[in-house]
Amino acid sequence: MIRKENLLIVKSTEIARETTEMVLQNQHISRTAQPGQFLHIGIEGHTLRRPISIAKIDKKNETVTVLFKQLGEGTKALSNYQEGMQISALGPSGNGFPYDNLLNKTILLVGGGIGIPPLYCLGKELAAEGVTIKAVLGFQTADSVFYEAAFKELGETLITTNDGSYGHHGFVTDVIGKMGDYDCYYTCGPMAMLQAVTTKLEHQSGYVSLEERMGCGVGACFACVIPTETQGGYRKICKDGPVFAANEVKL
Repeated sequence: MIRKENLLIVKSTEIARETTEMVLQNQHISRTAQPGQFLHIGIEGHTLRRPISIAKIDKKNETVTVLFKQLGEGTKALSNYQEGMQISALGPSGNGFPYDNLLNKTILLVGGGIGIPPLYCLGKELAAEGVTIKAVLGFQTADSVFYEAAFKELGETLITTNDGSYGHHGFVTDVIGKMGDYDCYYTCGPMAMLQAVTTKLEHQSGYVSLEERMGCGVGACFACVIPTETQGGYRKICKDGPVFAANEVKL
């Protein structure tokens, strides 16, 4: 259930170039959040909240971890928040990844940039249940890379960079063919990457998680809609998503 909550900042660290990892403590959100959901975070002095995906859920310590790029004035301001401060957020928001009936199966995670954190949350959950995890992660440059070791603990992982400064030179779609067989894929990242991945894997079962700026974050304002492939009309990313079947929406 979406609620407006105050979260205590337990830790805030810059873990890659212009990339902040923030650990937030809140009982309700840590107990109810699912992989693929997000927090709609308020930033002092800014009217619109920022949707930020959940990267880790720790029910024991009642924390969730989020990652965000310091791109605009709002996220740059958020990166300056210190441990011990509180932030306001709506959450957990949106519909997460569907992952029933995957026991003894293999999944492929394909992430780009700040679309990688929600895939880690999913991969960690499924690895604990015995699902075989494979991952392809794309970054712009070597100093943008994060969570490589964490993903390698889950399963086989390949890293690509646009400029070739680390890992494989190129895009995630250049190395997907190296990952062998899998039963289903999940992908999150920039729209151009999602379009390329879903085109390359059009005959595979898969799910996409969409990154989008939002207005209200609860489905009332129609600021974050996407056309559908199968039903006509539009779906609201904040309420109907951010996760959709790959063949459900028109990217």
